[in-house]
Amino acid sequence: MGVYPTDLTLQLLAVRRKSRLRDPGLQQTLRGQLRLLENDSREMARVLGELSARLLSIHSDQDRIVVTFKTFEEIWKFSTYHALGFTHHCLANLLMDQAFWLLLPSEEEETAIQVHVDENALRLTHESLLIQEGPFFVLCPDHHVRVMTGPRDAGNGPQALRQASGAPQGEAAPETDSSPPSPSVSSEEVAVAAAPEPLIPFHQWALRIPQDPIDDAMGGPVMPGNPLMAVGLASALADFQGSGPEEMTFRGGDLIEILGAQVPSLPWCVGRHAASGRVGFVRSSLISMQGPVSELESAIFLNEEEKSFFSEGCFSEEDARQLLRRMSGTDVCSVYSLDSVEEAETEQPQEKEIPPPCLSLEPQETLQKVKNVLEQCKTCPGCPQEPASWGLCAASSDVSLQDPEEPSFCLEAEDDWEDPEALSSLLLFLNAPGYKASFRGLYDVALPWLSSVFRSFSDEEELTGRLAQARGAAKKAGLLMALARLCFLLGRLCSRRLKLSQARVYFEEALGALEGSFGDLFLVVAVYANLASIYRKQKNREKCAQVVPKAMALLLGTPDHICSTEAEGELLQLALRRAVGGQSLQAEARACFLLARHHVHLKQPEEALPFLERLLLLHRDSGAPEAAWLSDCYLLLADIYSRKCLPHLVLSCVKVASLRTRGSLAGSLRSVNLVLQNAPQPHSLPAQTSHYLRQALASLTPGTGQALRGPLYTSLAQLYSHHGCHGPAITFMTQAVEASAIAGVRAIVDHLVALAWLHVLHGQSPVALDILQSVRDAVVASEDQEGVIANMVAVALKRTGRTRQAAESYYRALRVARDLGQQRNQAVGLANFGALCLHAGASRLAQHYLLEAVRLFSRLPLGECGRDFTHVLLQLGHLCTRQGPAQQGKGYYEWALLVAVEMGHVESQLRAVQRLCHFYSAVMPSEAQCVIYHELQLSLACKVADKVLEGQLLETISQLYLSLGTERSSQPQQKQLHAFWAVLPTWWLLSSDLCLPRVFTPGLHLSP
Repeated sequence: MGVYPTDLTLQLLAVRRKSRLRDPGLQQTLRGQLRLLENDSREMARVLGELSARLLSIHSDQDRIVVTFKTFEEIWKFSTYHALGFTHHCLANLLMDQAFWLLLPSEEEETAIQVHVDENALRLTHESLLIQEGPFFVLCPDHHVRVMTGPRDAGNGPQALRQASGAPQGEAAPETDSSPPSPSVSSEEVAVAAAPEPLIPFHQWALRIPQDPIDDAMGGPVMPGNPLMAVGLASALADFQGSGPEEMTFRGGDLIEILGAQVPSLPWCVGRHAASGRVGFVRSSLISMQGPVSELESAIFLNEEEKSFFSEGCFSEEDARQLLRRMSGTDVCSVYSLDSVEEAETEQPQEKEIPPPCLSLEPQETLQKVKNVLEQCKTCPGCPQEPASWGLCAASSDVSLQDPEEPSFCLEAEDDWEDPEALSSLLLFLNAPGYKASFRGLYDVALPWLSSVFRSFSDEEELTGRLAQARGAAKKAGLLMALARLCFLLGRLCSRRLKLSQARVYFEEALGALEGSFGDLFLVVAVYANLASIYRKQKNREKCAQVVPKAMALLLGTPDHICSTEAEGELLQLALRRAVGGQSLQAEARACFLLARHHVHLKQPEEALPFLERLLLLHRDSGAPEAAWLSDCYLLLADIYSRKCLPHLVLSCVKVASLRTRGSLAGSLRSVNLVLQNAPQPHSLPAQTSHYLRQALASLTPGTGQALRGPLYTSLAQLYSHHGCHGPAITFMTQAVEASAIAGVRAIVDHLVALAWLHVLHGQSPVALDILQSVRDAVVASEDQEGVIANMVAVALKRTGRTRQAAESYYRALRVARDLGQQRNQAVGLANFGALCLHAGASRLAQHYLLEAVRLFSRLPLGECGRDFTHVLLQLGHLCTRQGPAQQGKGYYEWALLVAVEMGHVESQLRAVQRLCHFYSAVMPSEAQCVIYHELQLSLACKVADKVLEGQLLETISQLYLSLGTERSSQPQQKQLHAFWAVLPTWWLLSSDLCLPRVFTPGLHLSP
């Protein structure tokens, strides 16, 4: 026996996606990130765990990762994820920082991380795990699928597939006499003795699914033949006499129109005789198809309605509105902006800023656009109505199926059910010869029709009795279609109560009442599916052989059929097995689609995962052109991954969807929503959303979705500003201003204020002052907006060195806030005034105003002002550590940390801990406390995924331990960190009720 490894090497390469050339700069960055992960590989192990791989080692010098697998299921899932392209994006999301995802298409030329896997090693790993777990399935040279119980070179020849199809994993199946036919024993043995190849992992899994041995006799052995599905006309090859009214009788040469599709590996299909118009089951082996399906998509979906399954009920217009409000919303237009002053700025008065030379738009061009918008603003309504529809293609989120038409009558329990005239409305309605839309709820597995038509009945037992009376009336009146539908309903009710024999009688009566009629094809499908399910549960081999093959033909060949029984999945699984045995990729794809739809309909999305994944792989391998439904299929897959808490797979799936297909507006917004739900928590606006927001903008066409341009541009501006990229943010916000020219006066002013603030952050305060002055001159701002503008003007004036004018503007802003009773804005205004005093060198006056701001902040809910409060506390602490008393400064730092912990903002916690590290390192040196806070800073750096900071901290901590003469051990540090976080909330509760001076007492001390 040869060597079968279970380890696999992943080679990571940084390339440019279009040219496929390596990118040396990105490769070096990638190697640096891998070097950091070598020291702490927990995050890498988590990501690989989502990919069903187990991390063994990281080799940063070779850009390699070594993984291993323990079970067949692990290698199956990993190979599927890798084939779909998820491994590349999973590792890219881990290794690349947020700035990488903000690159514009012109800048990045689609740089990407590619993961290369040796396909031969992957195959050997697959075979190794198959052999370890017992019998596995192989494709022999004679194109038959058989089972093997050991390695190829161990002398164990393949056995007939049906000998092991129902065997439990690891056991040999009992022998049967129904092995596939062959020309001669000797020739078969020669063929088998060649080199049988193991089936792919999905086929191994599909054939391993436990199956009832009774299924072996259904439809005869699966013989490899024509793998293509067929539609349209067929010609009869021989005479055939039907054995029942449901089977078509025809003569050789007759033309037969196939209804739906003829599926390979299934012995029956449904057709209409071209001459007589008679509809019935047709033997697939007795007809020659004239219209084979050449494209895979036409085999998967038999009509356009089936394609809509992937987008049904997933993302509505209301979902889109809420999403864009969250993305584009900013409080900079209603809440005073805090002038963020860093430590370096507090050391000496700030010089007049010099705007950077490179701008996307010239200042004069920007000002001219602002004035044009303000001119249009004067003719706009104050509060225009939001458009009723944005033109999204997504279905409503609260409608997952086509709403059935409600019948125009309702039957009460008090009605006389024995009188046919009293039931005439019901019986005549149910006796319709064909299908009606209102029957959809009648056939549906959930039976929603019963709750509306028979809502007055207290329980199903009473309802069953009443329907039985109606059945008798229909039978007496000779209303056969009404009888069939009532018997079907009664059978469903009995089946729900596990009265299988009684249910079988009703379903058989329904089938007899139809008398071979296919006028209501959905009813025929429902009756056959339910009856086949009953026969299989009762182990009725003879009846199964008659009904199950026809039920499978109806389920796979009928377009958009209605799911009428939970057991339908078992029949579709059996059809999938036959498709695998018959090696028909089209039939396999059709079965996978129907199984996925079935499980999603039954609220079992996780059960649909393998079928959706296989469907996407089949489409990719077929070389078929890209289609719109593919994007929705990927997004449905991502949504299911999200429910399973697999965030890296979600981000990868969404990215692959955007690269393989041109997404729609609804699909792009749905992608943004999925990224927001699954991106790392510290980034409230993950940079990965930029790609999908730009994609949403590109999908807008003139005349459609125009109301979305403003929110989309604003969302992009907020995203880039959040990550410190203020230049692109200004460009997007300028476009948002132009797009919102008809959005109403208040909205336009808000956008202009936001644009001015971005210029301030970008070091262009003169431009910001010109924009704000233009708004003032237009006299369109409300009183509260005037306060925001006055505060922002003061910040810009301070940054341009005009301290006196800044003080006057701050005073105006404070007066507006006091008049309107806005405590938060008062607190920010006082903090800004204190920062201005510090800027002017008046440190005592600065301390006074900062203390007043702290008093106001301490009375407000942390959810509203926690970040500003933390910043002011840190600023006050820094002032005290410089001028004394230093112990009081430490108290402010610790208070800031408590506030940050209480509101759960990791970045604020990190800033506070960094100040405390500096305090114990330089202001009041304490090696013990320094170690504790550096360890705490390291844990926070891990949370924000700052690998560079992690590396620096590890080096610093090592030096600290060397100075203490001890070694670093992870266990004691973890215990100390847990103790620290456990004590913090208690100290917060104690200190929150104390008066302000008592908070400045010495804080918490921990020993390492």
